[in-house]
Amino acid sequence: MDARTRWELAQVNIARPIEPLDSPLLVEFMAALAPINALADSAPGFVWRLQTDGGDATSIPVFGSTELIVNMSVWRDLESLRNFVFKTGHVGVMRRRRSWFAPMVDACTALWWVPAGVRPTVAEAERRITSLRSPAAGFTRGAW
Repeated sequence: MDARTRWELAQVNIARPIEPLDSPLLVEFMAALAPINALADSAPGFVWRLQTDGGDATSIPVFGSTELIVNMSVWRDLESLRNFVFKTGHVGVMRRRRSWFAPMVDACTALWWVPAGVRPTVAEAERRITSLRSPAAGFTRGAW
């Protein structure tokens, strides 16, 4: 790859809802999804996010499971992603995550650089998370 290639930051995280997405327990999460996605779409440094024609990624299988949900996006840089996650209305969703999602005992989030204009696939995201789950990566089941 040419040394002049511009890079963007890809991120993925997966979660296991405590109950089905259409359950009463997850009504508030599902109601927050569209506004939070719209907030991301308009955030400084946002480039792209994985979504279906429905506007979110909740129906996209990850790791061959329909019990997991995936969130994947691309950002201009780490600061842009950090600002969105921790300095916008997204913080409220983060604070509630334990009431909607089961604790994950293995790596469930990955960040990596992609050449500008490249959009990562779910398969690539799965490989990134899997690589973090290997003992060689220093993360072992339940280590954190």
